[in-house]
Amino acid sequence: QVQLVESGGGLVQAGGSLRLSCAASGRTFSTYNMGWIRQAPGKERQFVAVISWSGGYTYSADSVKGRFTISRDNAKNTVYLQMNSLKPEDTAVYYCAAYRGRMSAYIYSDPSGYEYWGQGTQVTVSS
Repeated sequence: QVQLVESGGGLVQAGGSLRLSCAASGRTFSTYNMGWIRQAPGKERQFVAVISWSGGYTYSADSVKGRFTISRDNAKNTVYLQMNSLKPEDTAVYYCAAYRGRMSAYIYSDPSGYEYWGQGTQVTVSS
């Protein structure tokens, strides 16, 4: 089992940056693919980015490509989301989530495919 705790959210002006962290418990963290998913008020959960268990493969949604970067440090059991050039439409609760298995767009882009979830951290971008 993996327990996930996000941190780093907050209020930032448009154009600013934030770095989210997700600390994982358990000795099996390095075997999980890790994703960031967000949910804005009144909307469904939306895939943001994913990184493979080894860190060798990453993919970001078109809406954040070139602005957000996902990374991980398996020695620290932590995954990160560096968010630059933030926009008001990035406002959401950001969750980190974990799953084992293939790095397939069919799987990682669907929030229902993730096995473990954190509690979420609020990101608010003001205009």
